[in-house]
Amino acid sequence: MPYAVISDRGKQYTVRPGERVRLDSREGSPGDKVVFEHVLLVGGEAGPKAGAPEVSGARVEGTLLAHGRAKKLVVYKIKRRKGYRRKQGHRQGYTDVRIDAVTGA
Repeated sequence: MPYAVISDRGKQYTVRPGERVRLDSREGSPGDKVVFEHVLLVGGEAGPKAGAPEVSGARVEGTLLAHGRAKKLVVYKIKRRKGYRRKQGHRQGYTDVRIDAVTGA
């Protein structure tokens, strides 16, 4: 089964056809096609093919499924003996993408 390592907005993901990947938020509506051109490694029947830094001619295609926000992360700052306390919450936005095809293997 083919697989690939892609780079998207400074993060790397290992993907296979048919699986869902949760990426940082991106533009688009559910059902839109997404193409990843920054493919760092492609593996398949013949073995892995690494790029320097990218594999030429390789691409990964996917379908945008949904947008959402992750669970709340609580950021709590405190300085001892000073009465300084700050509580802040953060929810990171994400986009779910289904990987349809890995080409260039």
